[in-house]
Amino acid sequence: MRTRFVVLHVMVLSLLAVLAVRLWQVQVVRGPEFVAVATETRTRDVVVPAIRGQILDSAGRPLVRNRSGLVVSIDRTRLERMRDKGAGVLARLAAVLGSTPETLRERIRACGPGVTRPCWTGSPYQPIPVDDAVTTREALQILERQEDFPGVTAEVQAVREYPGRSHAAQVLGYLQPVTEHELEKRKGLKTSYSGVDLVGRDGLESVYDQALRGKPGLRRVQVDRMGKVIGIEQQVAPVPGDTLITSIDAGVQGLVEKALAGAMKRAPQADGAAGVVLDVRTGRVIAMGSMPTYDPSVWTGGISENEYQRLLSDKSGRPLVSRAIKGTFAPGSTFKVTSVSAMVKDGYPLKGIYDCPGAFMVGSRPFHNFRGIGLGPMNLHTALVKSCDTIFYRAAYEMWLRDGGMKPKAKTKDPMAAMSRAYGFGKVTGIDIPGESPGRIPDRYWKKNLWAATRATNCIRAKSGYPEVKDASRAAFLKRLAYENCLEGFQWRAGDAANFSIGQGDVLVTPLQLANAYAALVGDGKVRSPRIAWALVRPDGTRVKEIKPPVIGKLSINEETRAYIKNALSQVASDGTAAGAFGGFPMNLVRIGGKTGTAEVYGKTDTSWFASFAPAEKPRFVVVVMVSQGGMGGSAAAPAVREIYEGMYGFGKDHAPPVLTEPAKNPPVIKPDGTVKR
Repeated sequence: MRTRFVVLHVMVLSLLAVLAVRLWQVQVVRGPEFVAVATETRTRDVVVPAIRGQILDSAGRPLVRNRSGLVVSIDRTRLERMRDKGAGVLARLAAVLGSTPETLRERIRACGPGVTRPCWTGSPYQPIPVDDAVTTREALQILERQEDFPGVTAEVQAVREYPGRSHAAQVLGYLQPVTEHELEKRKGLKTSYSGVDLVGRDGLESVYDQALRGKPGLRRVQVDRMGKVIGIEQQVAPVPGDTLITSIDAGVQGLVEKALAGAMKRAPQADGAAGVVLDVRTGRVIAMGSMPTYDPSVWTGGISENEYQRLLSDKSGRPLVSRAIKGTFAPGSTFKVTSVSAMVKDGYPLKGIYDCPGAFMVGSRPFHNFRGIGLGPMNLHTALVKSCDTIFYRAAYEMWLRDGGMKPKAKTKDPMAAMSRAYGFGKVTGIDIPGESPGRIPDRYWKKNLWAATRATNCIRAKSGYPEVKDASRAAFLKRLAYENCLEGFQWRAGDAANFSIGQGDVLVTPLQLANAYAALVGDGKVRSPRIAWALVRPDGTRVKEIKPPVIGKLSINEETRAYIKNALSQVASDGTAAGAFGGFPMNLVRIGGKTGTAEVYGKTDTSWFASFAPAEKPRFVVVVMVSQGGMGGSAAAPAVREIYEGMYGFGKDHAPPVLTEPAKNPPVIKPDGTVKR
């Protein structure tokens, strides 16, 4: 018995010795290491995203604002490390949110080739939001049972909201997660990106993304072994983004969108429309609309594959694309203001008399007036009011001959092409939203470049023809055209010049370009680069900077010529081609000037245009409307412009008060508490 006690005593002493050695090793030898590990495992660094700045209109009304919402996010990396790849967590979470595990799995999978939306385009190392409309009860179920929802968070976050719904959708843009590629490629983004922020896509959200995003904060929290927060160790507050004040007037924007929708309903074949309202004196954009449009809130919380494809589908009219800046169309007779300007600069008498026959021979081919009707002798003033074509055909043909015709001189003048470029056509206006099209101003050099690029195809078609075209006469015409272009497609023909003079043929412009050109014509003769953004302001009202539209050119005609053209256009709505659309409009109160345009498009209904300005005596506004496949300018576009002016000046049948009779002179003042001073 004594021996047994001795053995037991030795064993106990040995165990105590081993324990002491182990304690010494843990606490002394490796103590600092375990302290660091313990500290690391019980603290978490939480990036606090900054509240994104609002986007306001010229009166301080929100175009884009934030609302607070409970957002549930999933750490995909943590789920992937689990034995079941997070299947159990997703099943429990789906039951709480009223969703399905499959839906949640789709939202957190990475986008890539062959992966349909919804999917995650952002970094795989940031929490992925799966629901931004969570109730308080649902959030508490997740937060109070963290052991059942590892890798799942529920936090109050700012969610983008659009009070006007679809109004100015293409102008405002939208938000999406930043990608790993962008973090590497975009200078400065990696240092300012919080890991949970969204980045601006398209529109103002994209161009002014850095200012709107602000700077993220940091919160270091203490957590227990289950991940529950038990205290805050350190906190650095985020810096909210700047408020972007625009020159857009929400009331006028609503008028434009309503007028465009109405114009498309009145024209059964119409497949798109666009409208632009500019401040003549400053070059600021007061409204810009495009139809079809969409509600940008579809991007919030992730967009479905069906909805995404609808935004890009030709069948639905590609709502994501702004026809105001990206759509290019033949301008028709609205382009004649450049032709008159070119004629006068080239030596044609400003106040001369010109014959307007029903047709004019351009070389060996007759070019007809509208419906072949001759209007007799007239001055250029009447030529614009009545929209005579043959006067411009003759001038363009004569200019073409003076440049050498089919055997051009070493240095040609191309007066009409040169003048159209002075008006700003053929290049981007430089407006502060992305994706603008430069349009197209064709001339001899353009024709040569086109021929070089298409010659091989034309020569093949000249032999094979167009067997896929069912219409025999059309197929024969295309084959003959391919043969001619194969041999001499580089030549700028007389017919090309004649079509150019009336805004037909290969001339393409955007609605914004046309509005900007008319603003220069009826304004001070300076071509400006339009701006939508007006000022950036801190949330407390401190002005960061004002954004001014720069002058980028000047019309190469004198003030007398500009005044002459403006006076002629001032009669179009009352006595000219738009008189039917403006019948009964109170011209004695506000006189409307402008020019209709009806541009032919092969295989489609004509493109309808009306470019206008008001008041005609001292213009403050330029309003341009284009309706694709709308028919004649006076039947679709002009009535839409009238509807906009009636709403702006309060002349409508509903007797509503005026929306805007003068452009805002200064941006609204933001008070220190963030409210707008009225």
